[in-house]
Amino acid sequence: MKRILLLITILTITCHGLIQAQGFGFAQRATVEERVKRITEKLDSAFKLDAARLSMVDTALKVLYRAQDAKRQEIMSSDTRPDRETMMAEMKKFSDAQDEIIGSVLSKEEFGIWKEKIQPSMRPRGMGGPGGGGQFRERSNQ
Repeated sequence: MKRILLLITILTITCHGLIQAQGFGFAQRATVEERVKRITEKLDSAFKLDAARLSMVDTALKVLYRAQDAKRQEIMSSDTRPDRETMMAEMKKFSDAQDEIIGSVLSKEEFGIWKEKIQPSMRPRGMGGPGGGGQFRERSNQ
């Protein structure tokens, strides 16, 4: 009986630790620096940009993402839950600004490749399955 109780206790602690390590299915949003690094690495590997253009994109995206995070925090900190359309409209402004930044350092053909092939592969994927969640989970195989 003591062995069964000990086994149940060990299994419970192990399962709790595993669930805790997974963050209950809600991944942390990547930091500004991580998001910028991911994009600049993709741009550099795909289009071999020079250091000056990469630096320009790096700086501009950091400013943009900090403003985006501040706006998201402002919207989410209100007493009422924001409607989906308002949130989507605000985030679209930042998405368009990101496209302008990236488009300014790429040729028209390169930007087309970026929009059609590279950018879609970088979008976060949902976890799916029971419980859903994971809207902000980043892909690990980039």
